[in-house]
Amino acid sequence: MENPKSYCEAVFHLDKSNVHRIYHDTAYGFPIEDDNELFERLILEINQAGLSWTTILNKQQKFKKAFSNFDIKKVASYKEPDRQRLLNDTGIIRNRLKIDAAIHNANVILQLQKEFGSFKKWLDYHHPKTKQEWTKLFKKAFKFTGGETVNEFLISTGYLSGAHIESCSINKAVVKLKPAWHLK
Repeated sequence: MENPKSYCEAVFHLDKSNVHRIYHDTAYGFPIEDDNELFERLILEINQAGLSWTTILNKQQKFKKAFSNFDIKKVASYKEPDRQRLLNDTGIIRNRLKIDAAIHNANVILQLQKEFGSFKKWLDYHHPKTKQEWTKLFKKAFKFTGGETVNEFLISTGYLSGAHIESCSINKAVVKLKPAWHLK
């Protein structure tokens, strides 16, 4: 298909085993309750900056393994040997700034958990906001969170609309789960 107008149109004709089709049909835009899963999505979006989403989806399991299954407490406690291990791991994106951002952001989330009870509750507390307001808020707290990274993180986790076109059957499944954007 030439120039699809949406991710839904782009993946519609792909085989169900394609990483994009799996992500579209099972994860993109679905609300996430678990802080470790939210952290995972944030780190994957950060690592996507400047790269293709296909690269990230193909490396997702390797990222999970490298980052202690995205256990926030474990990642927050990473020290220099962990940084070196990650920089030497050919299965992930080996970028010191992004690795440092993951560790920093895990520590920020630990603080948010103490203050709000969870990362999700912090997100809920600030919802709804515009893309610009969210970006400003994220930039105050997190590292490596530009406008597009924040936008995709929020769309992919159900805080901003736009993951699916209205006619997409997956959109109907997402709406049934009552994502934050649908509750405005």
